[in-house]
Amino acid sequence: MRPRNTASEGVNAEIFSVSDLNRAAKRLLEGEFPLVFVEGEISNFSVPASGHWYLTLKDAGGQLRTAMFRNRNQRVRFQPKNGMKVLIRGKISLYEARGEYQFIAEQMEEAGVGELRRAFEQLRGRLQEAGLFDQDRKRAIPELPQHLAIITSPTGAAVRDVLSVIHRRFPALRCTIIPSQVQGAQAADQVVAAIAMANDYLAAPFDAILLTRGGGSLEDLWTFNTEPVALAIADSRLPVVSAIGHESDVTIADFVADVRAATPSAAAEMLAPDQTEWMQTLDQLGQRITRRQRQRLAMDRAAVESLTRRLRDPSKTLSELRSRLVGLQRQLSLSVTRVISAPDLSQTKNRLKLALGHQLATQSQALAQIHTRLPAAFKLKINQHQNELALLAGKLDALSPLAVLERGYTLVRDPSGKIVRSVTNTATGDLVRIEFADGAAEAQIQNPKSTTLEVPKR
Repeated sequence: MRPRNTASEGVNAEIFSVSDLNRAAKRLLEGEFPLVFVEGEISNFSVPASGHWYLTLKDAGGQLRTAMFRNRNQRVRFQPKNGMKVLIRGKISLYEARGEYQFIAEQMEEAGVGELRRAFEQLRGRLQEAGLFDQDRKRAIPELPQHLAIITSPTGAAVRDVLSVIHRRFPALRCTIIPSQVQGAQAADQVVAAIAMANDYLAAPFDAILLTRGGGSLEDLWTFNTEPVALAIADSRLPVVSAIGHESDVTIADFVADVRAATPSAAAEMLAPDQTEWMQTLDQLGQRITRRQRQRLAMDRAAVESLTRRLRDPSKTLSELRSRLVGLQRQLSLSVTRVISAPDLSQTKNRLKLALGHQLATQSQALAQIHTRLPAAFKLKINQHQNELALLAGKLDALSPLAVLERGYTLVRDPSGKIVRSVTNTATGDLVRIEFADGAAEAQIQNPKSTTLEVPKR
């Protein structure tokens, strides 16, 4: 493309090549009409070996050359025919090589669906502007739900797929089906009532809601494109998982729900934890507890053995005392002999005999008492150490959290996970988590003085 002076007097103009002009026209068309809906009648429909669809879309006042490429037309659920009225969503383009203006179709529906499609887009825009699709209002699905509400038709294929997957992955997950029509004049009201019932059911409160049905046309799925159903999902206190139709089906309920699953089976995979992984985790925790208990027992056993080594053998003590007494008797006998052999010491002799007799009697009595008391003292010492060992073993067993829980005790934790050790650490209205041997429950403090607990209504 280059500027050039034309033959006209004083007029400057750009002279385009054919390809440049076609390219500029293509950019202009695609920029002005990025995505539009066109309704008309099919004519000249053809399918070459490439699998693409080529047709002319016409009405009473004009016609439009249209192409729908293979990767797009494979999603169309009906077979187009000449004379059929359709609603097509696509974009305007221009085939540069031939300079032909054409419409590139991305989605095709029968013309009767046109009004529904327009109503769908209007409602989606209104709810999006109101903030119902915002990511920050969506809630997380519980990692290990205890009770799941399934709102669907009880005779549909979707509920069978969901229950089959849940039974395979985590049979302990309790599921309650809240039956509802999923299409028809009364379906929207029934779905809204079912969502309200799931939120108000307090006998065995639900942890999450699964809203599901099988695939179908836009008309079949219209219940889940209505404003009452969208508002009921948004107002639900329980997190809602939406699994409506096939992966390519998109409804207003999918945008409002906390989580959208591509299919009912995918929703079941998402909600039901893998029991194999949980069993492996529990096995690992059990092994860790066993190792800790064995380590503690080994430490206590070593302490007892150390105390045993430090306890002196009473027979050795008695033998030493006996040897010492014999030595004292020898020294005393020599001293007495020396005194007796001395002259003119008769009085001293008599006094020494008396003193010696008294001392011998005292020492003999003391030795007899030691000989009697020492075995009993040793036995008492052994019993004390045995009692200490039994006490340590009992404390060790009491420290095992599993043993405590199995005896009927529970652990009370605050929302941050810390153990509540005293009623003074609680206040009316506080939420706590009570852990049992086989699970856990949430509770609310009602009267801190009497520690009355009330399960919160959900």
